[in-house]
Amino acid sequence: MMRIVLAGALLLGACAQSAPTYRDLDQVGRDYQREQAEAAAASQDTCGLANFRDLVGMHMDEIDRTRLPERARVITPDMMVTQDYAPGRLNVLTDTQGVVSSLRCF
Repeated sequence: MMRIVLAGALLLGACAQSAPTYRDLDQVGRDYQREQAEAAAASQDTCGLANFRDLVGMHMDEIDRTRLPERARVITPDMMVTQDYAPGRLNVLTDTQGVVSSLRCF
C-alpha cells in the first residue's frame, strides 16, 4: 500500500507545472508580436529581399557585402543580435556551415 501511495505522489509531482511568471508571459507576447511583424514584413518585402534571392545557397564568404544594403546584416546560428525590429533591414541568415539559408526583413 505504501508503494502505491509513493508512486502516486511521484506521478502527481511529475505532472505539476509551475505557473508562468509575468516575465514569461511578457516574453511570449514579445515573441508573438515579432513573429507577426516578421510575417507581415516578409509578405510585403519591406527590405528589398527579392533583389537578393540569388544569395540563398551561397557561402557567406562568397557574398560581396558592398552589394548589400547599408543596414543589412549576416546572421550565423551562434550569433547574438539585437531585438530591435527594423522592417527595412535585410537579414541574411546562414546555417552552421556558413551557407545562406534564408533572407528576412526585420
